[in-house]
Amino acid sequence: MKILQIQDLESWYGKTQILNSINIHVNKKEIVSIIGPNGAGKSTVLKNVFGIVTKRKGSILFENKNIIKMKPNEIVKIGISYVPQGRSVFPTLTVQENLQLGAFIRKDAIESDLNKIYEKFPILEERKNQKAGLLSGGEQQMVAIGRALMLKPKLMLLDEPSLGLSPKIKKEIFEKIKEIRDSGVTILLVEQNARMALEMSDRAYVLETGRNKLEGTGKELLKDKRVQHLYLGGAI
Repeated sequence: MKILQIQDLESWYGKTQILNSINIHVNKKEIVSIIGPNGAGKSTVLKNVFGIVTKRKGSILFENKNIIKMKPNEIVKIGISYVPQGRSVFPTLTVQENLQLGAFIRKDAIESDLNKIYEKFPILEERKNQKAGLLSGGEQQMVAIGRALMLKPKLMLLDEPSLGLSPKIKKEIFEKIKEIRDSGVTILLVEQNARMALEMSDRAYVLETGRNKLEGTGKELLKDKRVQHLYLGGAI
C-alpha cells in the first residue's frame, strides 16, 4: 500500500527549475532510496515533501491526501519527520534536550520513547548530559535520527545520513536505518553512497538533471550496467 505518491512534481528555486515531472512512490514499511549525481535534485525532492520548497506544481499525496500546499509545521503533525543533510543538532543543548525537542508537538508521555532511543543508540545515553555540539559526527547523526524518531513518524525523510562519516560509523548508521524500518517506520532516503543505499533498499530511483532516469529494486539497480558504470565505480 502506497504511503507516499509524488506525481508530476516540478519545482523551482527562484527562476531556476530543479525538478521536471518527477514521479516517485513509497509503499508502507519500505526503504526507498534516491541516488544520482550532484545537482540531480535529490535533496530537493525531500524538501518538497516536507514543504520547505514553495514554488512548485504537481501533487504529493501522503496517505492519499495532497499535502503540496502544507507547511512544515503542519506536515510534522501528520506523521512525517525530516533529518536534513549535515546532522543539524542544537549544539548548545544537551543530547537529551535535543531528543526531547523532537517530541515538541506531542501531548502524551515521552519517557518510554526516550528510553527506546537510548536502547537503539546506547552511546547517546552515555552522552545524554553532554552538549550535542561536542559529539563526534557519527554521534550527532544518531542524535538527529533519534530526535526525528521522537515524533513517532509514519514516514522519515533522510538526507545524506552517511555524509562525512567513517566507513565503520556509516555501516552502523545504515544498520540502524534498517532497524527503524523493521520497527514499522517507512523510509525515503537520499544518499550519495549509492552502493550502500541500494544494498539495503527495497526499491530505488535514479535522478539525473531533475528527471526520473531509472527505477527498480535495490538488487536490480545494483546489477544494472549503467548504474555500475556511473555510480558504483564499475562492475560488482
